[in-house]
Amino acid sequence: MDARNTLPYARDLHWDIRGAASPETNELGLTMRHLLRAFDEIDYGMIVLNSNGHILHSNHLARVELGRRDFLRACDGVLSSGDPAHDTKIRLALEAALRGQRRLVLLTQGERDLSLTFNPLAHPLEDTSPSVLVMLSRQSTCDNLAVRMFARTLALSPSEEGVMLALCRGLVINEIAQENGVAVSTVRSQIKTLREKAGVPSIRKLLQRINSLPPVVPALRIVTPVPQNPRLDA
Repeated sequence: MDARNTLPYARDLHWDIRGAASPETNELGLTMRHLLRAFDEIDYGMIVLNSNGHILHSNHLARVELGRRDFLRACDGVLSSGDPAHDTKIRLALEAALRGQRRLVLLTQGERDLSLTFNPLAHPLEDTSPSVLVMLSRQSTCDNLAVRMFARTLALSPSEEGVMLALCRGLVINEIAQENGVAVSTVRSQIKTLREKAGVPSIRKLLQRINSLPPVVPALRIVTPVPQNPRLDA
């Protein structure tokens, strides 16, 4: 592979204080602005922490989660949950990641849950100021705007789209019929039309196709009080 056509590793990219790329990077046309915008299009919440747990950056979906303040929040710039038991899990996972180990944390609250992975971005022996990437649970299939775009591409009727979203939520035919106040035979007919329009032989194949759609996160960007996030207009 021609090295001139490959992107250098992140550790080889050098940014000045304003986030502009070095001359070497400018030749590729890649800037910090591009990277931060790309992070916002990923359908996993992403938070970068320093060794003290301070938030260095959070992408769009992470800011949404922080804004909810259900499981996670930024307390004086430090990642927290507001629950002592959850805070202990977060602290232990951060400490492990700073030692170069990866950790999975499961947080539960009533019927809701949130899973986090703590991933070292550099081995402690390689970096005197190590940082940790926290990845949040992937957004649900129904929240992926690509699913509604898929429905428009197939020219689904509103009722057919509703049935498709219900299938994505894990409902069975009887539950969909009861939820919409229609006969089971009506739902079966709508599913048959769905399969024909999507060109798949079964509901399972339809859901596999939907789950393989690329992520599209909401266009409206949620801004929460996380002052560590770089301003793209600076």
